[in-house]
Amino acid sequence: MADIQRFSPDDRRGLELLYRRTYGHEAVDRLRFLWDWARRNPAAGLEPPFWVVREGPTVVAACPLAPVRITVRGQDVAGTWSAGPLVVSERQRQGLGGALLRAWDRGTGVALGSGLSEATHARLHEMRWPKPMTVPCLVKPLTRRALRRPTWPVAVNRLVSAVTLPIIRVVGRLQPLREEMQAVRRFESDVDGLWARVRGRFDLAIQRDAKYLNWKFLEPPHVRYQVAVLRRDHEIAGYIVYRHLREPQGRVTQIVDFLADPGDENAVATLAGWVDREARLEDSDKIRCYATNADFRRILRRNGFFVVKSDVAVTVKVNAVDVPKDFYQSGDAWHVTLGDGALDH
Repeated sequence: MADIQRFSPDDRRGLELLYRRTYGHEAVDRLRFLWDWARRNPAAGLEPPFWVVREGPTVVAACPLAPVRITVRGQDVAGTWSAGPLVVSERQRQGLGGALLRAWDRGTGVALGSGLSEATHARLHEMRWPKPMTVPCLVKPLTRRALRRPTWPVAVNRLVSAVTLPIIRVVGRLQPLREEMQAVRRFESDVDGLWARVRGRFDLAIQRDAKYLNWKFLEPPHVRYQVAVLRRDHEIAGYIVYRHLREPQGRVTQIVDFLADPGDENAVATLAGWVDREARLEDSDKIRCYATNADFRRILRRNGFFVVKSDVAVTVKVNAVDVPKDFYQSGDAWHVTLGDGALDH
């Protein structure tokens, strides 16, 4: 009979076997590679949290979780991110995935999901969870290659590039930086002051203090980010995290995370301007940013960004704090970026 319990150190080998049977040997290597990093999460305990399903000594299903501290309408609560349950093939469609989702729901103050499968979304719908929230995507084109699509024929891509080039030259022009920026290799404690000043401006946001930011963006073993901060009067007025990557139709600079006062247009414009320069140095064709907050999106649009179709969604369910019915209808007052959860890993 299946037994759903919290992960214990004795389950590690069983969990590795589950990953090997489901995804292959490389998945196990990746799991081991990330284990020590996950244990250093400042919001976690000694072991990465999982809900597991055991049949005797065998782990047949699991739901991996990433603990975070979350601010919901001014209240600090504990939450967890998940990419959904993992069930061994011969035990699928037997209710184990739903049981793991219910255990996750009961055991966390705020449940956040990203990269969930269609089957998981269907189960959450049956459990009357709020509908997934699309994270808006904004793009700033820098070259004529910015609007190409891998699914379009070569002739169509060339035509689009030629037609849009005059527009790109106007909207993609380089703007002078408004304030002083500095590239850093480590977040210092003064970023805690920035978070303390702006946390009340968001209805929902991951707590972005120095310990968490260093762990999340400067200590992961599997991806490398670049970080810059905006200093003003001996204080940090904003920071931005980004990386450069190559995609099928060109090179992209991805804004992974950022923070400033959403009412401070100069700060947000300066952060965007810094990444603009970095992208041109890397010969990127465009800059991409995902952001739920309406004030941030408004400022980015004023600085050459366009809203495009987004393929990123998050599912959120708040258990620890009473929220109004319209809380889940719009993320305009939230602050969720691609760096939250495992969306960029």
